[in-house]
Amino acid sequence: MRFLYLLVALALPLAAQKHAITHEDIWLMKRVGAPAVSPDGKWVVASVVEPSYEDGKSVSDLWIMPADGSTAPRRLTNTTGGEAGPTFSPDSTRLAFTAKREGDDAPQIYVLPLSGGEAQRVTSISSGAGGASWRPDGKAILFQSAVYPGARNDAENKKAAEDKKARKYKALVYEEFPIRFWDRWLDEQKPHIFVQELIPGALAKDVLAGTKFAALRGFAGIRTTDSPEGDLSPIWSPDGTAIIFVASLDGDVSAYTADTAHLFQVPAAGGEPVAITSGPDSYTDPRFLPDGKALYALHSLDGKKQLYSLARLARIDWPPTNTAPKLITQSWDRSVSHFEFTPDSSTIYMTAEDSGHDKIFRMASTGGPVSLVLDVPEGVYSGLTIASKATDVKLFARWGSLTSPDELAIVDPATKQRRMLTEFNKTRREAIDWQPPLEFTFTAKSGAKIHTMVVLPPAFDPSKKYPMVVFPHGGPHSMTKDQISVRWNMHLLASPGYVVVMPNFTGSTGFGEKFANDIHKDVLRGPGAEIEQAIDEAIRRYPCIDATRQAAVGASYGGYLMNWFQGNSTRFKALVNHAGLTDNASMWGATDGAYYWEARMGTPVWELGGAWRDQNPAAYAAKFKTPMLITHGEKDVRVPINQALEIYKLLHRQKVPTRLVVFPDHGHWILRGEDGRYHMKEVLDWLAKYL
Repeated sequence: MRFLYLLVALALPLAAQKHAITHEDIWLMKRVGAPAVSPDGKWVVASVVEPSYEDGKSVSDLWIMPADGSTAPRRLTNTTGGEAGPTFSPDSTRLAFTAKREGDDAPQIYVLPLSGGEAQRVTSISSGAGGASWRPDGKAILFQSAVYPGARNDAENKKAAEDKKARKYKALVYEEFPIRFWDRWLDEQKPHIFVQELIPGALAKDVLAGTKFAALRGFAGIRTTDSPEGDLSPIWSPDGTAIIFVASLDGDVSAYTADTAHLFQVPAAGGEPVAITSGPDSYTDPRFLPDGKALYALHSLDGKKQLYSLARLARIDWPPTNTAPKLITQSWDRSVSHFEFTPDSSTIYMTAEDSGHDKIFRMASTGGPVSLVLDVPEGVYSGLTIASKATDVKLFARWGSLTSPDELAIVDPATKQRRMLTEFNKTRREAIDWQPPLEFTFTAKSGAKIHTMVVLPPAFDPSKKYPMVVFPHGGPHSMTKDQISVRWNMHLLASPGYVVVMPNFTGSTGFGEKFANDIHKDVLRGPGAEIEQAIDEAIRRYPCIDATRQAAVGASYGGYLMNWFQGNSTRFKALVNHAGLTDNASMWGATDGAYYWEARMGTPVWELGGAWRDQNPAAYAAKFKTPMLITHGEKDVRVPINQALEIYKLLHRQKVPTRLVVFPDHGHWILRGEDGRYHMKEVLDWLAKYL
């Protein structure tokens, strides 16, 4: 510890030449997308967003660079509309991507020849196209689009949309569940898969049109924050005659039980899909071994038996047999976030959360022990990819940390070395006075090992005393990690002169399946106690922390904890709650999900047993006394605005100083630049007032 403070003290003259981080520093940093590598391993392409505070002034283009890093990246596209989802053709000569260009009513698929020339639009579908994937022969592309019930072709789908727009009334009518997701109301459209032959005049073929499968009441894609309408994750079979995709056929049961996701196969010419997997467990993210002899997918356990499940890697013989999928990471206590194969089909490389970092691991494609590719003392890897036809194995990914926004990197697994391919943000990053996080692990009274990160303020002087701000992450199935964030930037939170403490309490991911599941039926009391113990441990370890000046900030599940601390802790001078839960029962009634909460609390909501009442922030309103700032997006569906209104009313009822800031145009996240800047000003002003 003394050595650490000595290093910091020696760095002070250098730090004096830099400036404390600002919202402008974070917001205006270029945002680098995941890499796409050409099959021959010669080129890497990624989208790069150049943000602006002015609406419509952000720029998003594709950049290209040699995979060996021999020359600097250059801009490949330069248009007013952005591009997304770049993917190389099998022969490495063309690039497909999604864009909405001048004259397009909806995003379409474009193909750009790397030899020169303009990108050509290859789809013209009224509902828009996304998620391009090349057929193995390079002569067709599959994509996804949203379709109205019963529409057999794009003309009928377009007419359905026009008829809806022409109605003299506006009403949303439902008989199925769910009716909302994340930040919007759901409509009757469902995701379909299309094949676009790359010949002049060819029309896209909807391979699910007219099928009994797509007409099933429970048919749905996998909804994510990026795809609220549902994602089918379609891929080509090795011979290009079929398409494998992911879907749920019980997507309307989530009010009372856990739904499932399975793999299906449909002829590329269209027809009724057939199931590849079945049963109570789920399978997602299909991917073929390069030699075509096996299909892999991510597997998760039956949600009725276990609330949180690691994503394990499953291997399925191809062509499919009656043999059940083999879980080749069954004994590995980490969750696979992404996986890729070497060109010879012998090895799998995977990324996974592990103790505050996202690391790269490998194993034999047939199964066996999992090993770490290289040590990751700081930062995280994401967007892993491998050139599918290259003769040598190089890993391409994004790498970033709390003091470095994501940039593209190449990793040599043989030498265990990382080399950066891009440094778009080098000048801005090096001008900021910030330090990598400190990390420690301690044993809580519960016996759990609690990993914790600590961010120090700019111009840090170990001889001084600093107020402390604790920031527990959201989720709860998430992890505080060494990764920069635009929405909640820890160095910006520390910039006025605070030490920020970030514990990975029980329920966090990246520490094993049991650790994540142990929050079940103990949603607040146990984690809350561990967070307070992490604060005490940080105070013990770091004499620079002023124990008399403590505050807490949290968002989503973290905001839930803030409301819990309001009635169950007296240690904080101030609290900041963004999008936090106030009352368990009213939250259940208004949020987009249902069964998840019943399983989490332990009983149906009408019984109000288990954690419904005992671990309910509103139940402790008689003890509310800590000044609280409440912020919320009015369009939030995950934690609806009623939760902010309830805690605000309760605090006023108890005559507790409080301030409510509502963002009418935002959902669960505050995403617009100016609103984000104002939001952080409100947070820092509130902390300054009480610290």
